[in-house]
Amino acid sequence: MGNTPQSNGKSPSNQPDAGSSSQSRILVVDDDRLIRWSLCRELQDAGYATEQAGTVAEALAQLANELPDLVLLDYALPDGSGVEVLRQARKLAPDLPVLMITAHASIHGAVEVIKEGAYDYVAKPFEMDAIRLKVTRALETGHLREEVARHREGALREAAIENLVASSPGMREITRMLGRIAQSEATTILLLGESGVGKDMVARALHFAGPAWKKPFTNITCTALPETLLESELFGHEKGAFTDARSLKKGLFELADGGSVFLDEIGDLSPGLQGKLLRVLEEKSFRRVGGTRDIRVSVRIIAATNKDLAEEVRAGRFRSDLYFRLRVIPLEIPPLRERVEDIMPLAESFLRHFNREFHKSLTGFDPAVAKLLHAYAWPGNVRELRNAIERAVLLADGQSLGVGDLPKEICGEDGRGGQGNGAFRLPASGLVLDDLVRDLVVQALRRAGGNRTRAAALLGLNRDQVRYRIEKFDLNDEVLQSS
Repeated sequence: MGNTPQSNGKSPSNQPDAGSSSQSRILVVDDDRLIRWSLCRELQDAGYATEQAGTVAEALAQLANELPDLVLLDYALPDGSGVEVLRQARKLAPDLPVLMITAHASIHGAVEVIKEGAYDYVAKPFEMDAIRLKVTRALETGHLREEVARHREGALREAAIENLVASSPGMREITRMLGRIAQSEATTILLLGESGVGKDMVARALHFAGPAWKKPFTNITCTALPETLLESELFGHEKGAFTDARSLKKGLFELADGGSVFLDEIGDLSPGLQGKLLRVLEEKSFRRVGGTRDIRVSVRIIAATNKDLAEEVRAGRFRSDLYFRLRVIPLEIPPLRERVEDIMPLAESFLRHFNREFHKSLTGFDPAVAKLLHAYAWPGNVRELRNAIERAVLLADGQSLGVGDLPKEICGEDGRGGQGNGAFRLPASGLVLDDLVRDLVVQALRRAGGNRTRAAALLGLNRDQVRYRIEKFDLNDEVLQSS
């Protein structure tokens, strides 16, 4: 190739400090050696590393060997069309930016390469300044796409079913069901459970474990907005539908078409919106506020509530037809006090998270902390545990989290845990001690999923003592399940 520069993957020693561009590799594909040489020299002077190819075959071999950060690609090559290279590049890396160079700057040619996925095209003869500008913009776009993909991948990892903490029998059953539901064609799922048990995390896991994981996941808390604004958020509005509707707005259902909509605290939905939601469930269509045209969507609706919807129906506050339509696949998320095995894995997960967030390096928990965390009743469930660990990490000044780092309600005034110092009070009328002991043993066994060793730990007993009380109170499996 005479004095045509050969790429060695390094920029010239006299190149300016190009920041991130010094890390970018560009594959130049053109059958004209002079054009290749000129392009490589200009790009190297701008701080990029370059490689070359003169045919379709050479370009495909380069792509198979190592993917560049950008391809500058001639449309017409001796052994075929540059579109062949473009298609292969898109298969290998869908987000790889490709700039097409063509002597045929027709509208048809431009449309063709853009449809095939090219970032942009450049017409011959071209100005080097224009090439450098388009290369810079294409690389910036590529880097932005990579960043978005990394964030999305991180969100997927966090939301994946396998990352839900499920050491307890109850949560193991929930994750087993989630895997089956996520891959099914179920379009309506109802998540039940106390406030703070993690229904939002379960909803995300359902979406990202399903076939529509690349589609949008939108969510809204039904108590977060007044009824009029909530209707607009869910269904959108037409321009001029009300005083502040200065332009058309798409709602969550329209934006989530093909994906999932998570409706949290659905038990608080107003009667009017309950009827409109029922229509979406039954007809897969709705109208924007102020609109006259039906809009059809295909979405999976995941609803959640901490209310007893059956009681809400009996009280006339919730439509019975909507209740039964939502309750096709109900999932009850157990409270944290019934999944003691999950407490320390969750606490450790939160510790790792807040270590990163607050730039701490706490190594773990003092032995006494685990006992207190297990003893506490967690009325606020997983959310309360997360908040407690966040506070502890912020305030801790030792190498690990100790009892003194925990909130007072968990430690108790006497330092023996939130269940001590009079947590249980003898009724004025008295009680039958054996009845209380029997009830506590049953609760411990149920919480431990029938595991006597775990139940014994919850009661401060050994396994033989628990077995003795099981025999004493004749606690067979049927009694434990019905208690």
